[in-house]
Parts: sequence; structure tokens; C-alpha cells
Amino acid sequence: MKLAIIGYGKMGRLIEQLAPEYGFTIQARIDLNEDFAQAAGADAAVEFTVPHAVPENVEKLAALGVPVVVGTTGWLGQMDTVRASIAKHNSAMVWSPNFSIGVNVFSRLVKEAARLLADEPQYGAWAWEIHHHTKKDAPSGTLIKLVDDMKAGGYTRAIDVSSNRAGAHPGTHEIGFDSAADTITLRHTARSREGFARGALKAAQFIAGKKGVFEFSEVLFAR
Repeated sequence: MKLAIIGYGKMGRLIEQLAPEYGFTIQARIDLNEDFAQAAGADAAVEFTVPHAVPENVEKLAALGVPVVVGTTGWLGQMDTVRASIAKHNSAMVWSPNFSIGVNVFSRLVKEAARLLADEPQYGAWAWEIHHHTKKDAPSGTLIKLVDDMKAGGYTRAIDVSSNRAGAHPGTHEIGFDSAADTITLRHTARSREGFARGALKAAQFIAGKKGVFEFSEVLFAR
């Protein structure tokens, strides 16, 4: 299969390095403001750029008929525009606030913990994260999604949310429940960007030849 890489920074280079393991050859490497025509005919594209560029990048790829995996974070407020581009061109997209397989499993554990503690009023809750100092969004889309998972699990009490940005940390997310009797802490720590790249490539395998908009959890857990 042929893959187009949109955004040739650290993530783009890692995608290129790992792509052969997932059956891909690289057709195009496209940075911001470069010609997207070279992506025409690719089986899928993986997009890791900057938030404000996502709607235009998706529109260009959809117009070429190239399914896209959007790995960029911080753009979800523009989801309606992006969905409209996919629908207009009858194309396809996989999106997620986090393409780490481990984080997506962690999300399910968090939701289940929240469900089990929803009717235990003695337990308060918090959600916390730390990322490298160059990460743009705070709280991250991942932390927002985790809080949404807690609420979807039935936890209706206040959740204290906080974020830190420092150094080169690839990302830690922590969810906690605390009572006078005990504390329950759930934590996911990324060691590198590799988990995000592998998840994006798994999504690219999935999206090739498909139509519509999918969230990464559907790729992992739909049976």
C-alpha cells in the first residue's frame, strides 16, 4: 500500500521509519504549504501538523480521494468543518485525541472505574496530566476525553482537572478517586512517540478503501 505523510517533523519521520512494518511504502512527504497533488493515488495519508492547518489539509486530501488519519491534536472545535469535507467528497477519516493503543485501553478502564464508583459519594475525583513544554493545548484532548469518559460512566460529581507543561515529557495521564478510607489511582505514562506512530499506522491500514468518519476506538475495539 502507498502512504502519504503530511507534516514531515518528528512524527512524520517516525511514521516513515515504521511504515514498512505495516505494509506501506512512502509515496509522498508533504510539509505545510507544499503541493498536495503528489498524494494523489495514495491508499492513505497520515497527518501530523498543527491544529489550524487540519481543516484545509483534510479538504485537500478528501478532494483527491485519499483517506486520512488525523494525528494532530487541538483542532476538535473544527470537527463540523472537517466532517463536512469528508462527506462532500465521499472520502474517509480516522481521528482521535490520542493514537496510543495503551491510552485507548486506559480510557476504557477509566470509564469502568467511574461507573463502579458513580454511586459511592464518598469518592472525589481528579484528572491530571503532564506533557513537554512545546505542546500547544492544555488540557490536552486526551485529558478532556478521559473526563468525558468518566462522565459517560455515570460519575456526576465534580472532577478537579489540571495540566502541567515542562521539559521533554512525552505524556502522562492520571485519573484518581479518593475517599477518607483509600485512594485509587490509574495512570498511563508514554515513554516515547512510538506508541502514537504505531497507532496511526494501524488506523491507516484500517481506513484504506473505506468511506466515512471513524474514531480510533472503533478501529481497536469494534468486533
